[in-house]
Amino acid sequence: MANRLAQEASPYLLQHADNPVDWWPWSADALAEAERTGKPILLSVGYAACHWCHVMAHESFEDDDTAAVMNARYINIKVDREERPDIDQIYMAALHATGEQGGWPLTMFLTSGGEPFFGGTYFPKDARFGRARFVDVLNAVADAYRDRAEVVEGNVAALLQRIGATAEPGELPADTPDKAARQLLSLMDPENGGTRGAPKFPNASLFGVLWRAYARTGDEAYLKAVTTALNRIAMGGIYDHVGGGLARYSVDSRWHVPHFEKMLYDNAQILALMGEVGAATGSNLLAVRCEETVNWLIREMDVGGLFAASLDADSEGEEGRFYVWSMAALTDVLGADTARFARHYGATAEGNWEGTNVLHRLAEADLADAGTEAFLAACRERLLEARERRPRPARDDKALADWNGLMIAGLARAGAALGRTDWVDLAETTYAAARSIFGHGGRLIHAVRGKVRLEQGFALDYAAMIHAALALVAAGRPGHCLDDARAWCETLELHYAAPDGGYYWTADDADALIMRPDSPLDEAVPNANGLMVQNLATLWALTGDDSYEVRARAALRVHARAIAANVFGCASMVNGLDQLSAPTVTINDAPALRAVVAAHPAAVLVDTPPEGHPLRTSSPPVGAAVVCRHMTCGLALRDPAALRDEIWLKTG
Repeated sequence: MANRLAQEASPYLLQHADNPVDWWPWSADALAEAERTGKPILLSVGYAACHWCHVMAHESFEDDDTAAVMNARYINIKVDREERPDIDQIYMAALHATGEQGGWPLTMFLTSGGEPFFGGTYFPKDARFGRARFVDVLNAVADAYRDRAEVVEGNVAALLQRIGATAEPGELPADTPDKAARQLLSLMDPENGGTRGAPKFPNASLFGVLWRAYARTGDEAYLKAVTTALNRIAMGGIYDHVGGGLARYSVDSRWHVPHFEKMLYDNAQILALMGEVGAATGSNLLAVRCEETVNWLIREMDVGGLFAASLDADSEGEEGRFYVWSMAALTDVLGADTARFARHYGATAEGNWEGTNVLHRLAEADLADAGTEAFLAACRERLLEARERRPRPARDDKALADWNGLMIAGLARAGAALGRTDWVDLAETTYAAARSIFGHGGRLIHAVRGKVRLEQGFALDYAAMIHAALALVAAGRPGHCLDDARAWCETLELHYAAPDGGYYWTADDADALIMRPDSPLDEAVPNANGLMVQNLATLWALTGDDSYEVRARAALRVHARAIAANVFGCASMVNGLDQLSAPTVTINDAPALRAVVAAHPAAVLVDTPPEGHPLRTSSPPVGAAVVCRHMTCGLALRDPAALRDEIWLKTG
């Protein structure tokens, strides 16, 4: 018999609708039932594409004996972290406060009031990996909740104190972005790119700190760190060479073997960065990877004019089965061309991973000659056609406002940088759909799936949609985007602003949780506070309205100590601080000059400064550009090389 999750829209929750566990969705009714019965709450948080979530589900949540213990001793609540990032944020912070490393599935034990007192991530059905048997954990925790109230109360008090600690304001020195970049540079893998060791994540915000440092200083060390990372990602197995798009992360230190799930947000952020870096450096490799990623996006991720959240790592019960190739499977498709293709993609009869092959080109530094690339492209087309006949990984087809906003911005930025007006067209039409579907009475909602809407909106939904609107303005498609951005800023200020600066995750009229999270830390997506500082800095440059600068600096000030203590986790805040000092460029009918600005990570293009804007008197003649810094403008420039030299500073 299906449990309560059968009435939910989330694909992740529906994956558990037939479990013998008596699951509840997060609701006031579930907490009331815990209060009525005196049972603790077992909170399980995951997402549809999560491999280890599937493992724990198959081992424990589908097991009648384990479910019997869960049902007898707990009120069991299942949460899709993509639908409710606010819940995930609170309880992941609680897990971190216990000294445990975070991850999903997140397994937390709560009082009937929703207060955390113990937790972990994946618990195996049988003891292994140094972890206790899940049923033993369930019984021990339930016994403690029943018999040792003072211990539970002590744990609750300690965890709530740690996760509820208020931010300590401070002032960030002007050279904070430079110090942050030098610190991050010391963590980079000089051979493989990305951070040293394994696993490796395609962390666009971290790479963005280095990319912006190169733009500010001209220091080639930053350029090398960024291009090494992007080139290795583009040639590695983390990239799907057959179908396009990027997997979540690499489990090894070389970008060879991916964790095969594909998330919309990773591809959105890397698309934007690869587009800009590809345009600035003239890299054909990065331009090609952008094109392949957009083709994947159109082919596999469209849901009614928006984009789906993710593709699963698993198919036919195995992680990566859809994506890997035996030599026999390659030969079945490619025949006599197999050996030549295999040499380029690291495939062997023995396999390069667990007896099969993850296709990659890590032995090569760049694309080959045109003839070879044409041959390889034709082979990949044949492999894609054959792969389409395999059982596909599940797709989480809900559309999220924040992730769609990031992808719209990625398409607009990459399209503008690489001169792909068709990508900007796609960004524009997707923005129109998102504006219509996610907009509701002057507010934004977070998620839709079919006709089901999750009415609550979060701060990152606003930040990402504002980011999308401003990217379209920069790409020369302003429409009503600037008005939208300003209106959403005011809604965010009205319903999400924290008293001393920055933004809570949840609105002031949202359903109450045990706290309103307001962390400045990035996750796989940029933090709403960091992205909003960038947005506010851009709006200040576009409009000349000093109130945007004031809000941006207040958000930085309230989180200053957190930023100084954890540059790695606050990369988007560092990028926001850098944006406040970005050059502003006004251009009068000069497409070649626009392309130079589009490749820059921070420069703000102001086509026509509005009335009252400090740059109103600095409009250049037709065919020229003027660069302004701190509202002081230089001479008109007509040569793209001269403009590049002006906005990309040089050291020495």
